[in-house]
Amino acid sequence: MNRKVVLGTGVVVVAAVTIGVYASANKGDAATSKTSVALITDAAGIDDKSFQQSAWQGLTSWAKANDMKQGKGGYTYFQAKTSADFETNINQAVANGYQNIYGIGFPKTPAINAAAKKYPKNNFMIIDDIAKKRQNVVSVTFHTEQSSYLAGVAAAKTTKTNQLGFIGGMESAVVKTFETGFVAGAKSVNPNIKVDVQYVGDFADAGKAKTIAASMYQNGSDVLYQAAGGAGAGVFTEAKDLNEKQTKAHKVWVVGVDVDQAADGVYQATDGKSNFTLTSATKGVGTAVKDVTERAATDKFPGGQHLVYGLKNKGVAVTRGQMSAGAWQAVQKAQKAIVAGDVKVPTK
Repeated sequence: MNRKVVLGTGVVVVAAVTIGVYASANKGDAATSKTSVALITDAAGIDDKSFQQSAWQGLTSWAKANDMKQGKGGYTYFQAKTSADFETNINQAVANGYQNIYGIGFPKTPAINAAAKKYPKNNFMIIDDIAKKRQNVVSVTFHTEQSSYLAGVAAAKTTKTNQLGFIGGMESAVVKTFETGFVAGAKSVNPNIKVDVQYVGDFADAGKAKTIAASMYQNGSDVLYQAAGGAGAGVFTEAKDLNEKQTKAHKVWVVGVDVDQAADGVYQATDGKSNFTLTSATKGVGTAVKDVTERAATDKFPGGQHLVYGLKNKGVAVTRGQMSAGAWQAVQKAQKAIVAGDVKVPTK
C-alpha cells in the first residue's frame, strides 16, 4: 500500500514500511528537534479546504514566524490513503526524527493512543477527540455546536422555502455536534422549519456528496450546510452547476465549514457574477496547532490535558459572508446569548 510523505519540499511516494524501518522506528524516541512537527492526515490531505488545510496553514504560519524549515528537523505531513496507514505513518514520522506528532481528525485516535504508549518520549496531539490520558498526549476539541448553531440561524433567516439540508461526512459523535447545533439554531428562528439530514459515510467522497446535494436541492432545500471535510467540495460543485443556469435572485446556498470557504462560492449567474457561500462556520484548528506547537517549543507541552476551544475564546466563529443585514444581526444576538450562557446549545 502506498502513501504520500512530504520530506523537504518534494513529494515522495513511499511503499509499505519494511521490517527494517520498523526497527529504526522503535529507536525513534530521541527526536532531532524538540520543535519538529509532523501532521498525520487522511486521504484528503492538506488541501482539503477544510480542517486538515487549516492545521497545515497554522503549522506553516508558526514555522515561518519561528524560522523552522520544512523537512527533517522542521515540519512535514504524512498523508494516508486509508485508515490502515495511520499507525504506519506515525512510525515513519518517529523514525524520521519528528518530536511532535499531530493526528488531524478523530479517525486517527486509535493510532495516536497506540503511538503515545509506544513512544513515551515523543509528544502527540489528537484533534476532534479525547485520547487516553497520558502525559505525552494532548486532546483538542471544539464547541462546533456553537458555530453550527449560528450557521443555523443564518440559514433560517435566509431560506425562501423553509427547508434546509445538512450533509455530514462520517457519522460520529463529533460530526453530530455540527448537525445538532445547526438544527437547533435553525429551529430557534422557526420551530417549524424542515432540515433534511444525510451522511456521506466518509470525508473524501465528493461525488457522493454532490449526489446528495443534488437530491436535497431538487426536493426544495435551498440552503445546505456541509460538514464533510474534503467531500464537501461536491456540495459546492452541485450548487455552482445549478446557480450558473439561473439568475442571482434564484440562487441556492451553501454554508462552508472549518475554514472560510467564500472563494468556493464565486460563480457566474445568468445576470452577472455572484457568490453562493452564505457563511462559513470556522474552527480554529490552525490556532490550536500553533498554540500547542508554541507550548512544546517552550517546554510547556500540555500533555495529559484536554484543551477546548469555543466562541468565548475565539476557537470557533462564523463569517459575515453573504448574509443580509437582518441575518447578521440575528447571528450576533445569538452569539452574545451563547457566550453569556443564556443559550445552551445541545451537542446530541
